[in-house]
Amino acid sequence: MISLTSPVRTRAHGWPAGVKLAALCVATVLLFKAQSLWVHGAAFAGMLVLYRLPGRVFFRAGLRALRVLWPFVVMLVIYHLVTRTPYTGAVIVLRMVTAVGLATLVTMTTQLSDLIAVVRWLVTPLRTMGLKTTYLETAIALVIRFTPVLLTKGTKLIDAWRARSPRRPGWRIILPFTVLALDDADHIAEALRARGGFDAMEK
Repeated sequence: MISLTSPVRTRAHGWPAGVKLAALCVATVLLFKAQSLWVHGAAFAGMLVLYRLPGRVFFRAGLRALRVLWPFVVMLVIYHLVTRTPYTGAVIVLRMVTAVGLATLVTMTTQLSDLIAVVRWLVTPLRTMGLKTTYLETAIALVIRFTPVLLTKGTKLIDAWRARSPRRPGWRIILPFTVLALDDADHIAEALRARGGFDAMEK
């Protein structure tokens, strides 16, 4: 899942979060079981249709969210061309893009609070055993919420580098990106402490 925002409201926004997550799990399992290139091609096309149904604005937003996958697609294509396994590579690429696309579609049409409510229900057995699940719930919420934020900051960092140097940024942006991530983590920790920490969240 790499996005949480939808520029338009769709019918899927009104569907129960648990149903959408269950459907996503089933679809992902089927994708990993399928080995036919035609099946994955059809699944990829179906995923694009789901993005297109709400309109052009939603479709473009979905494509923008999936752009972060292109480095992985390039690496997989190069690897499977070198190893002379283009068929397997095509299956893996289509499977990855389709699975991430479907997951992103769920997050774009589901409020974060609804996703956390589903997670909280799923870990109910752990609470009956006396285990605290607040940490897990908060961690999942933070990962879902701040992954697109970090991706946006990373893109801006790359753009800033290109504006100042003709060389490719490469590994040189790793340190400043790490500093940005740590700074965000520090602000989040301060916000949690200001609200009473995990003890206050459990009440």
